[in-house]
Amino acid sequence: MSSKENAAISQLLGLLESRYAIRVLWALRDGHAQTFRLLQDSVGGITPNTLNTRIKEMREAGLLTHGADGYVVTPMGADLLKRLNELPAFAAKWVAVQAKKK
Repeated sequence: MSSKENAAISQLLGLLESRYAIRVLWALRDGHAQTFRLLQDSVGGITPNTLNTRIKEMREAGLLTHGADGYVVTPMGADLLKRLNELPAFAAKWVAVQAKKK
């Protein structure tokens, strides 16, 4: 992997590892717009200040936008979510392995 690719991945992971960032995107994965309050409820446990910060960061990154009906993922955000689509299957396998360890 080139240093340019490493820098791009590092930049993206820096954004996504922020607290609740992936949860905000995941809450919008169905493509339906959500108001601020609904998004806060969908994410669960996120304070209004933190949600505002994540929304601002992800809007600046081109992953979210705000339309007439609320917040939605952009085509770039949808592309990222498509690439994360295998996460539920992996999570199920991972949880099963973790349960066997106990």
